[in-house]
Amino acid sequence: MPTTWRCGRFLFDLNKRKRPIVMGILNATPDSFSDGGMFRTAKDALAQAERMIANGVDLIDIGGESTRPGAEPVPLQEELDRVLPVIEGLKDCGIPLSIDTYKAETMRKALVAGVDCVNDIWALRQEGALKAVLESNSCGIVLMHMQRDPLTMQFNPEYRNVIEEVRQFLKDRANLLIENGVGFDRIAIDPGFGFGKSLEHNLSMLSNFSQFSSLGFPVLAGISRKSMLGKVTGKETNDRVSASVAAAVMAADRGARIVRVHDVPETVDALKLWEAVQP
Repeated sequence: MPTTWRCGRFLFDLNKRKRPIVMGILNATPDSFSDGGMFRTAKDALAQAERMIANGVDLIDIGGESTRPGAEPVPLQEELDRVLPVIEGLKDCGIPLSIDTYKAETMRKALVAGVDCVNDIWALRQEGALKAVLESNSCGIVLMHMQRDPLTMQFNPEYRNVIEEVRQFLKDRANLLIENGVGFDRIAIDPGFGFGKSLEHNLSMLSNFSQFSSLGFPVLAGISRKSMLGKVTGKETNDRVSASVAAAVMAADRGARIVRVHDVPETVDALKLWEAVQP
């Protein structure tokens, strides 16, 4: 199991903490599936970040482009205009910052502006992305699995064995980074719940989550408020808090070292209790 995760200016000691790192979602977008438009201005985004920090968040993930199923790509400059003022306002907040992007130039500018981690749904497969992260000698890197792209990923996703295929993809992408000189302790992986997976695929991944941990990297679980929870509970997006917290605890039980969530106070409280009963 990994003992540390280097995240830019910060080092998470995974031996000293049993509960997962809570990554709070901060979408500076008008159209994200859950909180689109709520934090579109820098002022609103910064206020939300302050609330998350007060409630115990460990890491803030800033995004300027929705990647919900069917989402259209956002032009580079528009994405930069959304995220850079937020990064500028938070760079000295005492909490590591992550940029949720697949664009190489956004990665570069965000790293220069002060982010500590690159969280890429394309696992650095877009043009220039690998080179952009190689220009940093300390940023954390989260590699996610996605079948196809956000526009088409939910059109009848198919796998022979979803666990093995996702696991092999993440192993290959991580090995590519290591071959290019990236330290093992900078890499985290994300199986990509809801990104080109059916409900059956998603439930199988959650049930067998520990198989991703066996690769030796910190594994991120991003299940918060997603449609898989709505299909199980029958609840609309903003009524999935309880199911989201339950999913985070289930992932923690199965080895998740990072959980990416909308509902920071509820998740932090649940994981504190989970941690208190660990041997």
